[in-house]
Amino acid sequence: MQYIQVQFSCEPNTEVLTDVLSAQLGEIGFESFVRTETGLDAYIPLSGLSLGKVDLLLSEFPLEAEITYSCLEMEDKNWNEEWEKNYFQPVVIDDMLCIHSSFHKIGGEFKYSILIDPKMSFGTGHHQTTELMMRELLEMELQGKSLLDMGCGTAVLAILASMRGASPITAIDIDEWAYHNAMENARLNGIDNIRLFQGGAELLGDETYDVILANINRNILLQDIAAYRQVLNRNGMLVMSGFYKEDIPAIRAAAEGRGLTYGHFSEIDQWVAVAFCYQ
Repeated sequence: MQYIQVQFSCEPNTEVLTDVLSAQLGEIGFESFVRTETGLDAYIPLSGLSLGKVDLLLSEFPLEAEITYSCLEMEDKNWNEEWEKNYFQPVVIDDMLCIHSSFHKIGGEFKYSILIDPKMSFGTGHHQTTELMMRELLEMELQGKSLLDMGCGTAVLAILASMRGASPITAIDIDEWAYHNAMENARLNGIDNIRLFQGGAELLGDETYDVILANINRNILLQDIAAYRQVLNRNGMLVMSGFYKEDIPAIRAAAEGRGLTYGHFSEIDQWVAVAFCYQ
């Protein structure tokens, strides 16, 4: 498939800005992103590029920024494979967990080994928020507990939860690409107790859960906390990430306003994961 590289120059060139930009570009068909010294390189199939949509996105961009772009037509090759080999390296958490792809040679012994072929989906474990959530899972008692993974991406969190004894598991992502990739990754790891759905919090019904994971972003979390609380069992735990330490007061106020009790937070590079329980 032939791809277009769109090079975005951002001022200021901050991680927050490029995270927001990549998330919004993903909603109009862009499939992969690489941060650069000047901003962000984004990739989209030639057939899916609409400069009109890009211009509209930038005109309505929610952050104060100056963003310009230029386009470069790429040679026709397997860009999935190129992206994986160049940008997806194994993720290791102590001697407990290794996340790798099929083309990696893995040394050492780990309690849990997860095979992920990301296909440009979010959630390979490299982002600080994904690592925070995985560390939370490694500390939790999950045996026999029902679990919901909102914004599941590659399903790496749901897969780890299954390996640690959680069952049954429901995983939901709004992105069609992530949905199909999550199904593939569950199959690659021999996991058969994850039910996958494409959509958002509107899919939550009468089923309730002992543990809910939500690694999305601040605004979606604030919007959906009430829905999470409705499907969380008594003595259940809600763990959220996708936001900064400075956002904890707003997240905490919204959660406590719905009857949840603050537990603790963990932090990597100002990104945090926050745990609440429903007593």
